[in-house]
Amino acid sequence: MLAFAGAVTAAGEHPEVVIEATYGWYWAVDLLCDLGCRVHLAHPLGNAWGNRRVKNDLRDAEDLVDLLRLGRLAESWIAPKEVRELRELVRHRAKLVSLRTNLKLQVYAVLAKEGVVVPMTDLFGAAGRALLATAPLAPAYAARVESLLDVIESLDRQVQIFERDVARELADTAGYRAIQQIPGVGAVFAATFVAEIGDVRRFTSPAQLCSWAGLTPRHRESDTTLKRGPITKQGSRLVRWAAVEAAQHQAHGTKLRADFARITTNHGDTQGARKVARVAVTRKIVTLCYYGLRDGTIRSRAIEAASADPDTTRRVAVSGHGSRCSGVAEHLD
Repeated sequence: MLAFAGAVTAAGEHPEVVIEATYGWYWAVDLLCDLGCRVHLAHPLGNAWGNRRVKNDLRDAEDLVDLLRLGRLAESWIAPKEVRELRELVRHRAKLVSLRTNLKLQVYAVLAKEGVVVPMTDLFGAAGRALLATAPLAPAYAARVESLLDVIESLDRQVQIFERDVARELADTAGYRAIQQIPGVGAVFAATFVAEIGDVRRFTSPAQLCSWAGLTPRHRESDTTLKRGPITKQGSRLVRWAAVEAAQHQAHGTKLRADFARITTNHGDTQGARKVARVAVTRKIVTLCYYGLRDGTIRSRAIEAASADPDTTRRVAVSGHGSRCSGVAEHLD
């Protein structure tokens, strides 16, 4: 820290500093900001280094400074401390769920080794637990299953703790409540969108948000040659995952479900057509999130109509992972 302070003092008052978005950059950016620097976080993919014969930290630093001086530095958004802390909670919860899923798959693998058939869809429900308690397993396999179940129960508790922490942090956030009106988006997905997107006003349009989330086609153009490929899949993986999951869990009767069927039919009703439709519906969900986070509400006649129909509301709440109503914002009509 003394070295940082000395370098900043030598550079004059309020110097501009470029730092790469590398492992553990949070503390360095915070310290530089506290020292009065104007910090620029270089995007790891946006600044091409070329094919230099010599690549080292000194050459990289010189290139970054030149790009900044020329106004061509590709920068990443420096999220405020509170957004980074919220992301830490959301991402840790997602990591815990991933670990739990891996452990559950190990239980299935142990049963398969012993030839135990699993007839139920949920091995970890009441019927599945009864099967695990009576399954004829050799001592080593039984010990492993018991150990796995203990760790899974511990992870269940940890997941619930972090879900409560996130819900408490976002309880007074209008955008968090608003985007839960989107069919398929419940509390967990809404928290993911809020934490990962951060200040949505840094995006000028929903299309820019979709591009940031990696949901737009790859574009390669030179002279008269144009190549467009599949979606880039760059940006936040969690945002992309949450939006795709919400698109795949649409209740019957929602406009997004109807859009999926229409797009699939228009493209030939094949597996490739379903992929195209899924991406299209995913982008519509991200678009709705943009307006919900920006305005704190989603204006939609369809949502108002669904809220007035208890049967529709109840159907979507069961099938749509906690969504309270059915419909799409007027921005998509």
